[in-house]
Amino acid sequence: MQLQITIEVWDKGKWFVATCPELDFMAQGPTREQARLNLLEVINIQCQEMTAMHTLNDYLSECGYVRQNGSFIAQSQMVALERQAVQVA
Repeated sequence: MQLQITIEVWDKGKWFVATCPELDFMAQGPTREQARLNLLEVINIQCQEMTAMHTLNDYLSECGYVRQNGSFIAQSQMVALERQAVQVA
């Protein structure tokens, strides 16, 4: 099964944090690549567990995915990423 995802990696000082916003999963590692690999492992483990519990299709549907030709396709896409300074007080 193929699953389209977005991976964001953030530099948090001594650690890197990788997130998958579509699935709301995250992982960390001492390097950018290790954080990314750890996130892929988290996604794989979680999908295996949900498959065993027969809840994977429901979860992916709740996350906005639809099944097309054996793959799950996210129905929403990031279209912009901005950094701005905002006055809050």
